[in-house]
Amino acid sequence: MRIDLNCDMGESFGAYTIGRDAEVMPFITSANVACGFHAGDPRVMRRTIALALRHGVAVGAHPGFPDLMGFGRREMKVDPGEIEDAVVYQVGALAAMAATQGARLQHVKAHGALYNMAARDAALAEAIARAVASVDRSLILFGLPGSQLFEAGTRAGLPVAAEAFADRAYEPDGTLVSRTKSGAVIHDAREVVARVVQMVCDGTVVAVDGSRIHLQASTICTHGDTPGAEDLVRRIRAGLEAANVEVRPLGPTGEAAR
Repeated sequence: MRIDLNCDMGESFGAYTIGRDAEVMPFITSANVACGFHAGDPRVMRRTIALALRHGVAVGAHPGFPDLMGFGRREMKVDPGEIEDAVVYQVGALAAMAATQGARLQHVKAHGALYNMAARDAALAEAIARAVASVDRSLILFGLPGSQLFEAGTRAGLPVAAEAFADRAYEPDGTLVSRTKSGAVIHDAREVVARVVQMVCDGTVVAVDGSRIHLQASTICTHGDTPGAEDLVRRIRAGLEAANVEVRPLGPTGEAAR
């Protein structure tokens, strides 16, 4: 049994430092690097890629809405064609930055509100999938299993990876509890580790109403800006390895499925 452990990275901007990238990077296997719209800037992008390469961590693009003030977590009413161009722009920028360091991108994962909206909005999901396919059809598209984004990636002929979230609460329908609601983020490290091991080994997670839902995932998301992120991610990895789970990047032929 194996799993990819991904983390949102490169979210600092200019003089502002966000996240514990250097401390978290040794414990993950895939880095979702912000591309300058919701967070990040060219220098941060370059440095984050270099840090990932030093630790043997796969690099992926993390495109979001153009919303630095809201950190990309506010929903926006945007034409799908505009989103398609914005995703191409962001993925292309990170791919070029990676190429200067002799690296290629492994995956694309939409950020925040863009990710959540694309999970339920077919037109938005199709726009993201088209954008990724137009840049590089070998890129793995991350998405919630069964979501519009996951299905759009499959229809576009992209390798897709079902993603679960380590420290986020789930609704009974398998969607994430909105961050505007109490309890959306789980802060107890022991509970987070136990949930991740259950997700990977059992293929289930307990929703906010107490029901047990099926959740087959090939990658688990953590967050570098969570307080105590480095300790939490270290404990998650240790918990998985103690359960005899191999933690490794997806790669071109990993756990992604067509």
